[in-house]
Amino acid sequence: MQFNVQSGDFLKKLNMAAGAIGSVNVLPILEDFLFDLKGNELTITASDLETSIITKVEVGGEEDGKVAVPAKILLETLKALPGQPINFIVNKENFGIELRSSYGKYKLAGEDGNDFPEIPAEANAEDKVSVSAQGLNNAIVNTLFATSNDELRPAMTGVYFQIDFNKIVFVATDAHKLVKFTMNEVAGEVNSTFIVPKKALNLLKNIIPSGDQVTISFNSTNVFFSFENTLLVSRQIDQRYPDYNAVIPVNNPNLLTANRQDLQNSMKRIAIYANKTTNQVVLKVAENSLTVSAQDLDFSNEATEQLTCTYDGEPLQIAFNAKFLVEMLSILESDEIKLELSTPSRAGILLPSEQQDGQDILMLVMPVMLGS
Repeated sequence: MQFNVQSGDFLKKLNMAAGAIGSVNVLPILEDFLFDLKGNELTITASDLETSIITKVEVGGEEDGKVAVPAKILLETLKALPGQPINFIVNKENFGIELRSSYGKYKLAGEDGNDFPEIPAEANAEDKVSVSAQGLNNAIVNTLFATSNDELRPAMTGVYFQIDFNKIVFVATDAHKLVKFTMNEVAGEVNSTFIVPKKALNLLKNIIPSGDQVTISFNSTNVFFSFENTLLVSRQIDQRYPDYNAVIPVNNPNLLTANRQDLQNSMKRIAIYANKTTNQVVLKVAENSLTVSAQDLDFSNEATEQLTCTYDGEPLQIAFNAKFLVEMLSILESDEIKLELSTPSRAGILLPSEQQDGQDILMLVMPVMLGS
């Protein structure tokens, strides 16, 4: 097996694939890239068995072949080299690899590419839809932060995809906060649901191209994200997702409208004085008046700020975890936000004052009981 390639293009593709390699691997060969050369097309595969990335790069192919290449040493070598042509030669007998650059030669030990685990094939997907890369990226960014880290509730450690013909609803929750993001303008004739793990979506967010289309195809066990000579394969989380609609309150008569940035900055300042266990910040709302306060009785710390707002409803005092609210406000992009409230013991609904074209977002935050 032999080919030559520009180190810069090569490194970009390798970095893209490397995200799929786990920090602890059940099989030593999963610390490698799988290279499969056919003509002038080199297919690079990396996997941890749960998530796989397959990407292609054009090279000057001289002899076809397949080899598993140690990822860490190859990446470190290419990062340390200035951009230049690289010649890559593999000994078919012992899978020894030699890299040649204008600086010299580098030898490393490869493995038989046929020993690399087989990756689920996109051809086995039963259904597919097409979405805009920008829309999908927005959906991931707006939901991923709300997923849970609780391994005892695996369904909540991923994002729930609810495909309903021409729209997809993305849901993430950790039982304290919930995000429901709806993306319209989906091309497909599919009605289905599945849960995608956090790692796969984090990788996808980093490699997804802007201004292109992404094909999402899936079967009962895997989901495939395909775009620009790259395929990300993820095993689905085989769990039932909780009924998220049941926790979204529908009758919220009290409506607060405020400047998003002002409220976020106020929450950040007030949170400094909150109890470090609960991060409790109290919102006291009355007619066009919002008071934000916190206290930590253990250290006699206390802070209060007043903000201008528009408020339609009964006077109300409700407490939230400041960390959650600040995080949600940083994700929303509108200048103003709406906070729909009912009682101090029921969840608050956070919305942008204006939804962007083709998408709809709703955030829910559970209150902290006053005095807790």
